[in-house]
Amino acid sequence: MFGYIWEYVYTSFLRYWLKWLIRQVTGTCELQRICSGHKPGAARTTKAEYSLQSSKNKVLRGALETTKDSLEQCVDQIMKVKNIKPAKDPKFKESLNICLLQITGYSSLYISVEDLRKEVFSSDNPEHEAILLKLWDLLMPTVKLESRITKQWGDIGFQGEDPKTDFRGMGLLGLINLVFFSENYTAEARQVLSHANHPKLGYSYAIVGINLTEMAYSLLKSGALKPHFYNAVQGTPELQHFHQLYCYLAYEFDKFWVAEEPESIMQFNQYREKFHNIVRTHLQDPDVCLTLTVSSKN
Repeated sequence: MFGYIWEYVYTSFLRYWLKWLIRQVTGTCELQRICSGHKPGAARTTKAEYSLQSSKNKVLRGALETTKDSLEQCVDQIMKVKNIKPAKDPKFKESLNICLLQITGYSSLYISVEDLRKEVFSSDNPEHEAILLKLWDLLMPTVKLESRITKQWGDIGFQGEDPKTDFRGMGLLGLINLVFFSENYTAEARQVLSHANHPKLGYSYAIVGINLTEMAYSLLKSGALKPHFYNAVQGTPELQHFHQLYCYLAYEFDKFWVAEEPESIMQFNQYREKFHNIVRTHLQDPDVCLTLTVSSKN
């Protein structure tokens, strides 16, 4: 209870006067001190984001929703409001620009991911069908698919004879993640598939992959992935960066599953939650960067 009271008093009253006092002493505003006092990445951008969110100035708060095209103008407005002279602080504009690219880019990335998630896989869509067949060819290059609807799909971890029913939760996003991993990390994807087909430790490769897409999506939606993207991308995070994160999760979950040696696939939810907690713990590190260390084809 005391903590909530203190937070209210600090954010509503004390913070403003503390910022004012430090500015009188240093001659710099909070954003300047953040940009000059922290290295690029999450350490800088998360503090800049909090500063903008907490500001009583509508120009600063509005910067969080600016578009990429108007970002430079937005930075100029902030410098004008805060009376920041480029000659006295030549690095500020570039530093704040990168912070805003990351902050607004994260919001844009979520919208793009959500759009893919909402796009329903359709057997009547030739592009969707081509992506699905590409997944088979990447994972099973020496085995010909007998027909579009077949039990063979079970060999790469789908539940039934027609994979389209498995994409209901994550839509096209789940399929594209599976293909991205298989196309850019082919050897690793096939290795993970071989583990998934193990007679004792096996699991449904595609179904688990879609489940991990849901994990990545939920982490993105909650904002938990901000430290990762702020460290991994010095600019605007885009869809390919989300797909790269999925590759990390798919590869690391397989390593985790094999190392844990579950007694049964029936324990999947238990181990999935344990892995989820491990990932969330990593994301508490301000220097976190969840990147697959093996080399991709691109």
